[in-house]
Amino acid sequence: MNKIEIYKTTLANTQDWIEYLKDNSNLPGKRGNLELLQAVVELGDESFFNKCLTYNETIAPTNTPGEFVACCGTTGIGKIITNGKVKYFDLLKRQSSDSRWRIREGVAFALQIIGKKDFKRLIIEMKKWKNDNLFVKRAIVAGLCEPDLLRVKENAEEVLDLFYEITTNIYNIIERKDESLRVLKKGLGYGLSVAIVAYPEKGKQIFEKLSKYKDRDILWILRENLKKNRLIKMDKEWVEQMKFACA
Repeated sequence: MNKIEIYKTTLANTQDWIEYLKDNSNLPGKRGNLELLQAVVELGDESFFNKCLTYNETIAPTNTPGEFVACCGTTGIGKIITNGKVKYFDLLKRQSSDSRWRIREGVAFALQIIGKKDFKRLIIEMKKWKNDNLFVKRAIVAGLCEPDLLRVKENAEEVLDLFYEITTNIYNIIERKDESLRVLKKGLGYGLSVAIVAYPEKGKQIFEKLSKYKDRDILWILRENLKKNRLIKMDKEWVEQMKFACA
């Protein structure tokens, strides 16, 4: 029995889940208890996830056990949406701009839960999100750069087009010191390569088009992706050519 199954068994025999989550969150610390998070999402329901979401930034700041509770609630929104309650997309989008990074990661987890169940529904919604703030755009990138979602070529193509649009829009940003741009760049700095290896023919074309933008932040994103072994394994010679183009 793995850790997730052990946690599921324990939760099934525990009355106060909130206190159990706090006690076993691994916070404060570098890594929250992701196995417990998965167990909670598998067993929890709409009512419980909404209870978790009451742990806002004021009562559950970063790196506290309460933040883990809120992350469980945020991730659980994905499960709620897969059960047909698409109105929760609005709440999920709001969570993507939370000041706590673990809550923003919970949004990405939620999007992946949705995508594995209904990728078409997810991509339709992400196209609505793409013109929102930079934290929301980062959620799109983090949620969609999941290999399991990109095994179908048509899915990878849609994601590449979306990533291209999000990346090129950086060119029009005047204020470059905001935290939201930093996290978006970091997401694109690895997420773009995940999408490229899923559909190399399309991905290479998009990467080469992006290399024409002589923008310091766009070029930084491209150079970060070129460091990734997944691209080197895909086509080492092409990577070397692109390093020269992005220098």
